[in-house]
Amino acid sequence: MNPFGWLAGWGSNPKISGRDSKETQAAYADRAPVRASIDRTLSLSTAWACIRLLSETSGTLPLPLYRKIDQDRREVAGDHALYGLLHDSPNAWQTAAEFWEGQVAQLCGWGNAFSEQKMLGERLVALEPLPPTTTVRRDSNGDLRYSFSDRGRTEMLPASKIFHIRGFGFGGEVGLSPIRYGWQVMRGAIAAEDAAVQFMEGGLQIAGFAKEGATGKSTSDQRKELMELFAEFMGSKAAGKVMPLPKDWDWQQLTMNPEDAQMIETRGFNVEQVCRIYRVPPFMVGHTQNSTSWGSGLESQNIGFLTYALRPYLVRIEQSVKKQLLKPSERGSYYAEFVLEGLLRADSTGRAALYASGGQNGWMTRNEMRRRENLIPVEGGDVLTVQSNLLPLDQLGKTPPRAVQPAPGDPV
Repeated sequence: MNPFGWLAGWGSNPKISGRDSKETQAAYADRAPVRASIDRTLSLSTAWACIRLLSETSGTLPLPLYRKIDQDRREVAGDHALYGLLHDSPNAWQTAAEFWEGQVAQLCGWGNAFSEQKMLGERLVALEPLPPTTTVRRDSNGDLRYSFSDRGRTEMLPASKIFHIRGFGFGGEVGLSPIRYGWQVMRGAIAAEDAAVQFMEGGLQIAGFAKEGATGKSTSDQRKELMELFAEFMGSKAAGKVMPLPKDWDWQQLTMNPEDAQMIETRGFNVEQVCRIYRVPPFMVGHTQNSTSWGSGLESQNIGFLTYALRPYLVRIEQSVKKQLLKPSERGSYYAEFVLEGLLRADSTGRAALYASGGQNGWMTRNEMRRRENLIPVEGGDVLTVQSNLLPLDQLGKTPPRAVQPAPGDPV
């Protein structure tokens, strides 16, 4: 398959088929008479920022594969064939960060992310992205079939050859598109942005007017000459220049009317509307006009973003990996899980607090901390310690009581 051929149809409107396709299409027809366009929506800076924030943050988080040793212990399954695909490179031309970034971006745009499973015998060797316009239907036996266009021809694959991550939905074959169901908000924001562009270009209103003096009425040639003079001083390139007026003419400046001021407020409100669709706190996309209700501190706000906006995407990916990429016999022993501590890599204070807590409370060894910082292990660094004199856990309760020092004058 050509991995880039489907990009030309990125802004098209896909059909959705399947058991509940008629109801879904009817709902779309009622809610969005104007077809939603991914390209048009991404021209909104807020939508672009929200999708980029969710997808890039997801892509930067490591996704290792773990093996359960027993009920309380696990280890990284680096020897498993799936580990390299999830953590390093899922195919021949993408890194893991690029792949997961694209999958989450498709979830944010279309509500679904599709990839083809490339097999070598019974071994999975690659995950190659499919277009978000891939359609899903059930055949006469009730089995899912995936159809997509590749270089002018339509291909159809069974569910066993597809890695499908579904976004929010009602339990059907496909997830629901945030852009399509939020199209009224997107369309209103687009209209406000278009109006703002026209306003800045001087297309909505005049900046003022020239008032004749009381000496007499001007001729048409004089008015024409005056308009040519105005034309030389219009636009941003003339900012700061002084325009001379003919004799007996005065300039009357016009201020912004309430309708135009309301348009500017509407643009700010649209930022909050788009952020509401993606559950992204507005301050994270540069909108800081109003105080946030996500918490009083930056840490609380980041936790809120991670919990309510980002984590649903991560859990969908983790569970899809377990259900679709692991064999049934492996699902009880293996699982994939994003390493959320990757969000702390740029926060030295947060990392220091994490390591201090782990070292002083006996749930992380010194060498585990050093591995996270790409430092070589040290001798004795695999022992768990606690805050009470940083004793090894197996020595708790065995330390002899401290000797009582005799008071001056007492017999020794």
